[in-house]
Amino acid sequence: MHAGRPCTFVRLTGCNLRCSYCDTRYAYDQGFDMDIKQIIRQIDTYKCPLLEITGGEPLLQTQTPLLIKKLLLNGYQVLLETNGSLDISTVDRQCIKIVDFKCPSSLESDKNKFDNMQYLSPLDQIKLVIGNRTDYNYAKQIIKNKRDDLPMDHILFSPVANKLSPELLARWILADGLGIRLHLQIHKIIWPNQTRGV
Repeated sequence: MHAGRPCTFVRLTGCNLRCSYCDTRYAYDQGFDMDIKQIIRQIDTYKCPLLEITGGEPLLQTQTPLLIKKLLLNGYQVLLETNGSLDISTVDRQCIKIVDFKCPSSLESDKNKFDNMQYLSPLDQIKLVIGNRTDYNYAKQIIKNKRDDLPMDHILFSPVANKLSPELLARWILADGLGIRLHLQIHKIIWPNQTRGV
């Protein structure tokens, strides 16, 4: 929902899933050690009030909730993008959680931890990456079970790049009158030949 705003990304190494369409496989095991103070010092150099902690799967790192808390105390608006397979209850409620529940074409939908729905607030978001009509129908079932206080426009359907056209997904959404958001990976549109550092 913050697409288009300048945002600092903190990408943490490690992931417990192996989604078929993953575009950040380097995050499985590449990276380098930094403590929380070093991370915050680096973030401060960008002078950007919005930041997103992502991965891989950032909640595999045991100190991620502490990093989030410290960043919030330092005045940052913090987003956490998580794959929906791990418990989010330890994440500060001021942090905006983007829970990326997996659809069947990911080959990881059996890892979804739907108990996480109870820990979402009206500020949070549910993201569903859609690769085909089966995924779309699965995603519609997921959003039927969302919390009543989570607005429909906090649900994001994102097409798998080079697999499902945004136009076709938009047509499905409009035909069903879902009231959710079509979510595009804006960095791939602006910098189509770069996968890192944008």
